[in-house]
Amino acid sequence: MSRTYFGTDGIRGTVGQPPITPDFVLRLAHAVGRVLKRGEERPTVLIGKDTRISGYMLESALESGFNSAGVDVVLLGPLPTPGVAYLTRAQRASLGVVISASHNPFADNGIKFFSAQGTKLPDEWEAQVEAALQEPPQWADSATLGKTRRLDDAAGRYIEFCKSTFSQDLTLKGMRVAVDAAHGAAYHIAPKVFHELGADVVAIGCAPDGLNINDQVGATHPDALVRAVRANHADFGVALDGDADRLQMVDAAGRLYNGDELLYLMVTDRLARGQRVAGAVGTLMTNLAVELALKARGVEFVRAKVGDRYVLEELERRGWMLGGEGSGHLLCLDKHTTGDGLVSALQVLQVCARSGKSLAQLLEGVELFPQTLINVRLADGQDWKSNARLQTECERLERELDGSGRILIRASGTEPVLRVMVEASDEQAARQGAERLAGAARAG
Repeated sequence: MSRTYFGTDGIRGTVGQPPITPDFVLRLAHAVGRVLKRGEERPTVLIGKDTRISGYMLESALESGFNSAGVDVVLLGPLPTPGVAYLTRAQRASLGVVISASHNPFADNGIKFFSAQGTKLPDEWEAQVEAALQEPPQWADSATLGKTRRLDDAAGRYIEFCKSTFSQDLTLKGMRVAVDAAHGAAYHIAPKVFHELGADVVAIGCAPDGLNINDQVGATHPDALVRAVRANHADFGVALDGDADRLQMVDAAGRLYNGDELLYLMVTDRLARGQRVAGAVGTLMTNLAVELALKARGVEFVRAKVGDRYVLEELERRGWMLGGEGSGHLLCLDKHTTGDGLVSALQVLQVCARSGKSLAQLLEGVELFPQTLINVRLADGQDWKSNARLQTECERLERELDGSGRILIRASGTEPVLRVMVEASDEQAARQGAERLAGAARAG
């Protein structure tokens, strides 16, 4: 499907520039409302947001647009993206709406949607919305306008849901956990979840001012968490991003663990407890060491395109439960319908609490292969796929690696650059290989 507005995760951009303007967002909500009314006489939508200052403006525009189409609105206030997905399902709402630009800086914002089942919506639905945006509005008359109310205990309900995914016969008592909420949507939720499960909590990145979301804190800037863990002698560190759907973790030594390693840990924990794990889904960027380690345990591993949306699609297609990305988007479909940084962190801490082992001990023997990623800027109209020199160099390097590494070359979906990645068991080999391919790409 050719999209005008929707990307791989909703609609996103710089606030004040199309399409993230109040007039377009009102039109968008009106169009979505009309699509909803084709299948339901009186739909209800939930709206949650992160802590960006622009969230107030976009929330008002969405509310007006839905009400003008005869759709009722329930405002949730600041709430993680997976919290909106959960409450949409729990409240039997017609749709969940999240105002967030995830890990982007505060000047950006976006709109994404969840189905009544708390899942991402299919391309066909987005196509219907884009078509409705091209049609003139059909304003509801006064008697059929939508109404708006606020769900005052939205955060409390989501906190209880998160806690319910942690084994009832375990506790976090005796653990000191540093929690970094990126000054984002989980600032008032994440510390409470860990505290109520018994942990001694050290909170950072939990003081949003509308302008500081993801600013040198959170999953995209884990150095702040590493410093907090060391300074406070914490046992673990948990870093979320602005909308709390991705996760990075740190151990007591200040060592950072990414999503690839945490996915492996969750799979092996289920195996250790006698559960069958038919397979796991990663992406084209998932570290080769994790793939080899899973296959050594008899677990099939499949790579999807980069993006948690594609990981989810592959899991659903195969009927599997576990998948994720190195960036920290982790999916445990036996716990939640979407990626959830808090739920994923609890799954990892549950393993540590049950086994009495550290992350380093649990991941002993899984040493990530060094990866070198180089971005090569492309000229206008440059067709990298027809670059014979690059193709020859790739074939030569693959023969040299001889199964002990990987090459990945892909065009960025957001900027005119070619991403050249080489992974090898030796750091120098990865770096030199990537430089060779980048040179060939530039020469072409």
